[in-house]
Amino acid sequence: MIVLPEVAQNLPFPHLLLAILSVIVTATAARIIYNLYFHPLHSYPGPLLGRATILYPILCELRGSLHLKVKEWHDEYGEVVRVAPNQLLYNSGRAWEKICGHRTSSNQSLFDKDQTFFFESPQGKHTMIGENGEKHRRLRRLLAHAFSDRALRAQEDILQSYVESLISQLRKRAATFDTNTVDMMRWFNYITFDIIGDLSFGDSFGLLEKGIWQRYLSSIFGLLQFGVRYRAIKRTFPLSWRFFLARWITPKDMREDRLYQHDLAQSKLTKRVSVDTGRQDFVHYMLKGSKDAIGPDGLSMDEIVNLSEFLMLAGSETTATVLSGMLYHLLQNPQCLSRLTSEIRSSFKSENDINLNSAAQLRYLHAVLEESMRIYPPVPNSLPRVTPEPGQIICDKFVPAGTSVGLHHYSSYHSSDNFFEPDAFHPERWLEGEDPRFRSDRKDAFHPFSHGPRNCLGKK
Repeated sequence: MIVLPEVAQNLPFPHLLLAILSVIVTATAARIIYNLYFHPLHSYPGPLLGRATILYPILCELRGSLHLKVKEWHDEYGEVVRVAPNQLLYNSGRAWEKICGHRTSSNQSLFDKDQTFFFESPQGKHTMIGENGEKHRRLRRLLAHAFSDRALRAQEDILQSYVESLISQLRKRAATFDTNTVDMMRWFNYITFDIIGDLSFGDSFGLLEKGIWQRYLSSIFGLLQFGVRYRAIKRTFPLSWRFFLARWITPKDMREDRLYQHDLAQSKLTKRVSVDTGRQDFVHYMLKGSKDAIGPDGLSMDEIVNLSEFLMLAGSETTATVLSGMLYHLLQNPQCLSRLTSEIRSSFKSENDINLNSAAQLRYLHAVLEESMRIYPPVPNSLPRVTPEPGQIICDKFVPAGTSVGLHHYSSYHSSDNFFEPDAFHPERWLEGEDPRFRSDRKDAFHPFSHGPRNCLGKK
């Protein structure tokens, strides 16, 4: 006989409601006590609220302040911080090597991506960045040809044409605007999205030509905001609740932005596939690795769509962010801007002399880009992994299997343990032997393109 339903039926509604609330409060209190005092990670330092409940770091991320809070926690607690009941974040070079590095005879463990962090496509599939095991290796292997030196050199004329278009538009607007003021953040987004659109689909979005902020750009930022909210749902609620909660918690316009991005990628890819352009762009190499070309192990059309959508996001918004941060810090440090200007103008007789090969020889420009990615990382937080069985020793301390672990970019790059004057813009730190102040910088903690066998294909 089932007793509880009969008892519940005889309770007045206020009493029933009170009983339900009492059960919820008791269960929550029990979970918090377990997390604080009995969890396998209870000995790791971190903020009290983070150690007690995952809701605290989620709230910080929703507010857009998580990277700053984690930096504060690392400053207070050191190399490793327990930011959530089952999550540890690190900020040191040796942690990068252990968690993300290549497997060696002394380190055979492979840390898979924590898939609770990454959101899926509308079809429920992870992109390459969130896949694990053989699925990830297959996708990476089939896409890698598009990022070879030969493939990228073949696109140089296309890249050059967009750079020339950007310069032409900036000169025109600087000369005609009443204030002579140009919003460079917008123009950096225009050029990066046009370039990645052309490389991905053989067709730009016309942003540089029109100079107008269009739906495609705004939907990218809506997609990113959707990802933050959906990640909060994935990390908090069981699978059976996610669809309902996604519709309730995420605003309608963000859900529409997500679908718009996917549908746009699909329509542009369909158009590109139907036309034999002869160009060796990203689609060319993905089609060479498709099921139609190489058989069952090749890419399906859904996978090609997901990869194209991922490439557009990863190769555009992040680059525009770095360029915006670089320009800001150069303007805030006129001595750096002056040195960079002098290097460029003394290295070329005319604009026609500037190309990929010649620009790669500019040492100070390279240092400026490195320092920009350090002080203003486009991905400030962590892309977490999961400790494999039977648990791992990370930074001299045991971490149980199934723990979410990650390297926190912003904290690593702004740590005084890793860099001299970490909050100051010093491109000279990347010029070997030039300034003794930076001799002790721990550059093994700097990996803006990640590290190891799963580093970013676009690092070149």
